[in-house]
Amino acid sequence: MANPPGDEPPATPVSISSAWVRFWPLALLAMGFGLFFAMGLQRFVTLDALRDNRAALSDWVAAHYLAAVLVYIGAYALMAALSLPGGLIATLTGGFLFGTLVGGLATVVGASLGATILFMAARTAFADLLRARAGSAIARMEAGFSKNAFSYLLFLRLVPVFPFWLVNLAPAFLGVRPSTFMGATFVGIIPGTFVFASLGAGLGVVFEAGGTPDLHLLSQPRVIGPLLALAALSLLPVLYRHLRRAR
Repeated sequence: MANPPGDEPPATPVSISSAWVRFWPLALLAMGFGLFFAMGLQRFVTLDALRDNRAALSDWVAAHYLAAVLVYIGAYALMAALSLPGGLIATLTGGFLFGTLVGGLATVVGASLGATILFMAARTAFADLLRARAGSAIARMEAGFSKNAFSYLLFLRLVPVFPFWLVNLAPAFLGVRPSTFMGATFVGIIPGTFVFASLGAGLGVVFEAGGTPDLHLLSQPRVIGPLLALAALSLLPVLYRHLRRAR
């Protein structure tokens, strides 16, 4: 039996506990971000700090190699999850401490873990809310993105001009599957990571000579060019699908 006019049943209130469950991962990450700067930890994520502490770090790595690799992976994952600045310095540090191969691989693992944590936190907290408010517009965007999500994400990861944190958050709002996000992230950050890790592996010579590393080298065409070429190749599947539809 229908309710008489003006006697509609009250809306079901949103449970505070269920809202907290949804938002607590992102709230925890935000608190970690604030604590990082409140404690002044950003002063340790610099080339000067690496130069001044290189002997102690190298000795610790030599004495506890496996533990050092695991600590580095965990620290890098935490930096990526909290969207902290200094990812480039951390990658150079990995190359300096562990060499190009191990340092690059450890960075890829740590960055992928941290990116996935942030992606899942944002996906849990905001994705449903944004889709509900945006309606059909975001639904159409999701449909287009999901068809080529891996290629688009691969492109965004390969081009080093896009902020890492932004590429972690945007797919969460567009309904990208976690498996697609993790796969494209892991593969897409490999080229740039190993380029930067190889530069980090050569920092010891620069430090011993009393010089200052020139990070402007990272923007040179011989460094950026191959990454941009790989990024263009990642979009070929998208171009192929468009050409097929056009025909």
